[in-house]
Amino acid sequence: MQAGQQANHIIMTIFFGGVVGFLAWALVRYFLAGLYTVDQNERAVKTSFGRAQRLADEATTLTDPISEGLNEDERTRYAWPQLRVIPPGGPYFKWPWERVYKVSIATQTVSMAFDPEHPAANMSGTILDAVTKDQLNTGLTGQIRYRVSERNLYGYLFGVKHPIAHVMGYFVSVLRERNAKFEAPKRATQPGTGEAEVDSGSVHGISINDLRKNLRDLNEHMDHECRTSAARYGIVLDATLITSIDPPPEVESALAAINTAHNQVSSEISLAQAAADQKIVQSRRAVEIETLKAQAEVEPLARLADQLTELKQSGPDVLPAYTRNVKLALFEQASQVFLEVKP
Repeated sequence: MQAGQQANHIIMTIFFGGVVGFLAWALVRYFLAGLYTVDQNERAVKTSFGRAQRLADEATTLTDPISEGLNEDERTRYAWPQLRVIPPGGPYFKWPWERVYKVSIATQTVSMAFDPEHPAANMSGTILDAVTKDQLNTGLTGQIRYRVSERNLYGYLFGVKHPIAHVMGYFVSVLRERNAKFEAPKRATQPGTGEAEVDSGSVHGISINDLRKNLRDLNEHMDHECRTSAARYGIVLDATLITSIDPPPEVESALAAINTAHNQVSSEISLAQAAADQKIVQSRRAVEIETLKAQAEVEPLARLADQLTELKQSGPDVLPAYTRNVKLALFEQASQVFLEVKP
């Protein structure tokens, strides 16, 4: 009898111990482990049974200003739902059937030749090859600054499998297309001549020189073309900085010789233009001086004519009297006077 009671006691003890242990495990597994925090440079999104939590009004990114640059075809393909974003802070709680995706929104910098899927490509992500308009293979170097868009976390987390690879591929394709079709903007004409200003910086017509001279325009074009990356893939391209465009080694010496010769010609042309401009300025000054001298000689005569006209209008005897007085003044100044004697 006592042995049976002891066995029942042991069984009950094991049972209650198992229940307590299960409750403790459940507490740790589903409650304490369900607490999480979000750092200051992070944003989080929660999914329930695999479905991301959306805003109450089921809004999409098409109502957000980041989608203003999309055309009609792109607006049908990139209509991502807007999610409920968990801000920095905590602790927050999630149920076992929920999952939290944390994303860093800090700005990152990578080489424009970086290939996320094939790191060894493009000379280990250092130089990007591109063909110019005149079929010259060039190497481009530069950097891209990007960050995850807080306003389109769905596109970044669930829209595409590898968003940074999509953005880099899109950027490279746009850059290569621009590089292959780039033409230098037309030069301004000199005022009053209608002739184009001479540029001594590079040879026009050689695409690599045009690209080198207009790197700022090329960077601005890339920023403009990639402004929709946030609406497409959830990544914002903050800035692109193309630092250099280099030709192949086998043509670099020939290109340098062409540029040197052009610089010499441009220098001679500039000196000739400067000398011609100086002569033109001197001629204009000489004409102005002679014009002023003529005006100075004509002015007394014009005033004298006005005075004589006024005197003539005063009466028939005034003008002869004035002439007689002028003659007397001349006689006083003359040392000899020759008079005509009438026979």
